[in-house]
Amino acid sequence: MNDITNYKNIKAWPFVEAIKVLKKFENLDKKQTINFETGYGPSGVPHIGTFAEVLRTNMVRNALREIKSLDSNLITFSDDMDALKKVPEDYPYPDKLSKYLNFPLSSIPDFTEKYSSYADKNNSLLKEFLNQFDFNYQFISSTEKYKSGSFDKYLLKILENYENIMNIVLPTLRKERRESYSPFLPICKITGKVLEAPITVINKEEGLIAYKSDNKFIETLVTGGNCKLQWKVDWAMRWSALKIDYEMNGKDLIPSFELSKQIAKFIYNKVPINMSYELFLDQNGEKISKSKGNGLSIDEWVTYGTKESLSLFMYQNPRRAKKLYFDCIPRSMDEYKKHFHNLKEKEQDLFENPIWHIHEGLLPKSTYPIEFSTLINLVTALNTSDKPTINKFCLLYIKNNLNHVEQNYLEEITKLAVKYFQNFILPNLKKRKPSEKEKIIIKYLIKDISSNQEEINAEEYQSLIYKYGKEVYPDNLREWFIALYQILFGADNGPRLGSLFFLYKKDKVIQLLQESIE
Repeated sequence: MNDITNYKNIKAWPFVEAIKVLKKFENLDKKQTINFETGYGPSGVPHIGTFAEVLRTNMVRNALREIKSLDSNLITFSDDMDALKKVPEDYPYPDKLSKYLNFPLSSIPDFTEKYSSYADKNNSLLKEFLNQFDFNYQFISSTEKYKSGSFDKYLLKILENYENIMNIVLPTLRKERRESYSPFLPICKITGKVLEAPITVINKEEGLIAYKSDNKFIETLVTGGNCKLQWKVDWAMRWSALKIDYEMNGKDLIPSFELSKQIAKFIYNKVPINMSYELFLDQNGEKISKSKGNGLSIDEWVTYGTKESLSLFMYQNPRRAKKLYFDCIPRSMDEYKKHFHNLKEKEQDLFENPIWHIHEGLLPKSTYPIEFSTLINLVTALNTSDKPTINKFCLLYIKNNLNHVEQNYLEEITKLAVKYFQNFILPNLKKRKPSEKEKIIIKYLIKDISSNQEEINAEEYQSLIYKYGKEVYPDNLREWFIALYQILFGADNGPRLGSLFFLYKKDKVIQLLQESIE
């Protein structure tokens, strides 16, 4: 067990949050478990914001574990009994799904027929993503909890305090919504839909309510999965039912959290320590949404960047709104390498370094040997997806012998860089035609290279390029190199051309130059 005072000066936000937890529970029974909750609404496939909440919450949990040896649990709660309100814009079967509006998500079929329900499919996708990152978490289904009776005690408590809770919520609603509002949403026994209908309390002790349908009053129990709670009441109820001690939420939910805090007083008065974070935005500055399917998915990020670079992006500045798009990936990859280097240089700042939080204190011994942005530039200049060629050039560029682990890292990020180049750079590359003067000089260059019977080394290639460059751009050789990059590769810069030509070998260099003037 460590002394809490040793950690109070750490500015890294997971430690700041962990200290808040310990201050609240400093007299905690050692046998008690501290529960962290994250929430997910499976109305659409899990977006990257859902993953960020789990990752960040786990970082706080990890910091807490470093400070003090306490049992903790990371709960991922799926509100899969919620009603489907609209069809996600990116859903492949919109006509089929539109027939199930207002049905509980867990009662809607999965039209791929691979999962037991629409919710089960989205829940499974979330679990797959979390498992990729080796999270130790407990998945809880809202449907299972309601139907098994685990929430019954708390539902009856809400019914007992029905009027008090209504008095909290009603003033926050529009006039027309007040007329139909109830904390309880009955599940229609005929249609199976979640109903937003006014209710009458029949018997609080027995848990009976009534709602009107087709001009008839229908009685139903609030327990046993016959009703679902409105989400703000549901949120407050879960804090008590699942004994939640810590939970994050987006900045847009701050008013909802404050309302749920008031409601919680009439359940069992359990309110977790809370941290609010800013939302991720797409390339147009709009909030990322499951129903819109905008922004970047977890799958898309790890197609072009490492899992560690994604974790770093999530770690940094959680209280600042950030655009989350493909151009974030190279920057985050480079920042990860920089923080890894700083870890070696400043070991005394261990807990302030994002690397410690990303790897849960189990620090890696090495990382990729070249900046990702540099690698993308190399791939762009090489204008090839041939990984061995790229790898050879990288080894020339790095000028160091790589150990086996570093070589594996290089191969991994080369694959990522090639995919990034193919999808985001290659479609926008436009080689320009050489001027008449440039054509003449390139012909001389071809002739000179062709006259050599043997292969030419990198320095000889560089000398030839300089020699003819002085004839075209005598006052500014940089313009000559920019011109060659534009003519040969459609880019403004790239690696050292002598080294590049040496890697290509004479026949391919001649072919490349010849094609540029035809």
